Amino acid sequence: MTDNEKLVVLKRMTGERSVAVLSTYLSLARSVVLSHAYPYGYGEDEEIPEKYDSIQIEIAVYMLNKRGAEGEVSHSENGVSRTYEDGDIPPSLLRRITPMAGVL
Repeated sequence: MTDNEKLVVLKRMTGERSVAVLSTYLSLARSVVLSHAYPYGYGEDEEIPEKYDSIQIEIAVYMLNKRGAEGEVSHSENGVSRTYEDGDIPPSLLRRITPMAGVL
């Protein structure tokens, strides 16, 4: 999936109109995926394996939706309750990324 296709999907899922904001969150999500897929480092030009494209988008959506509520553990208002799984990216998303390592 190309970055433009990811931006279209992200825009549809979140309703965010700013391409700059969407690109920023997609880039942040890319870093999260790569740091978990390659825990011992990766090259600057490393591409996300295609199997993790949807996870990158899901992480970007999570971060966008949580914007303004970072670090919130619990919230109740007008009968609506919010509790986040973790202060950062939920472990349930990160568990879907298999770390890779090699021997030199």
